[in-house]
Amino acid sequence: MDVSTTRHSVPYYSQWESASLVPEFLAGLDAGDDPLWQKSGADNPHEYAFWARRMCGVACLRMALAFWGHQVPPSVPLVRELSEAGAYVRNGDTVRGLIYQPFAEHVKARWGLDARSVPDLPPERIPAAIASGRLALLSVHPTIRTPELPPPGKGGHLVLAVGAGEEGVIIHNPSGLPGDSQEYATVAWEHLDTFYARRGVIIGE
Repeated sequence: MDVSTTRHSVPYYSQWESASLVPEFLAGLDAGDDPLWQKSGADNPHEYAFWARRMCGVACLRMALAFWGHQVPPSVPLVRELSEAGAYVRNGDTVRGLIYQPFAEHVKARWGLDARSVPDLPPERIPAAIASGRLALLSVHPTIRTPELPPPGKGGHLVLAVGAGEEGVIIHNPSGLPGDSQEYATVAWEHLDTFYARRGVIIGE
C-alpha cells in the first residue's frame, strides 16, 4: 500500500492493569490475582477478573481519551457506564459486546468526540483516517499479537490503530505481549487481512 507514514503519540493501556503479566494471564493465571486489580475501580477481584478479558474496547477508548486530553476513567466503572448505554449486554456469565453503534453514540454524547460505527471498513480506508488525525478501533482476531502465525478466524478482539504507513498498520493492542506487540506494533497489510473482520469504530475530535 503506497502511503506515507503517520504515527500518533497515543498513551497505552492494557485491558489488564498489570500489562507486564499479559503472558501469564493468557496462559491461565486468574486475573483476580492481578496485584494491581484495585486500580481498575472494580468492587472486588472477582468483578475485575470477569471483565478483564472482555475489556479490549474499553482499553482502546481509554487510550483515545488520553490522546485527546480527557480525564481517563478507571476501566470497570467505564464498563458499567457503557453497559448502561447498551454497548455491553450481560446475561449471566455471557456478554454481548462491544456493540459499536451504542458505543459510538455514547462516546459522542459523553465526550464530544466524533465517533462513528463503521460496519464496512476495508484496510484501504485506514491510512486516510489516521492521516486526518483520527484513531480507529479495529475488529481483529486476538492472535494478532503473533501476526506471523495464521489465525483460526477473524474478529472477536479490538485493537487501536494509531498509525499507518507503507509497511502496515501501527496498533496498540490491549492484549499484546510486553516488549513485542503491545505498543506501536506494526502489522503488515498482507498479514492484517488474515485477522481483520473489516469493521470497527473511527474516532476523531
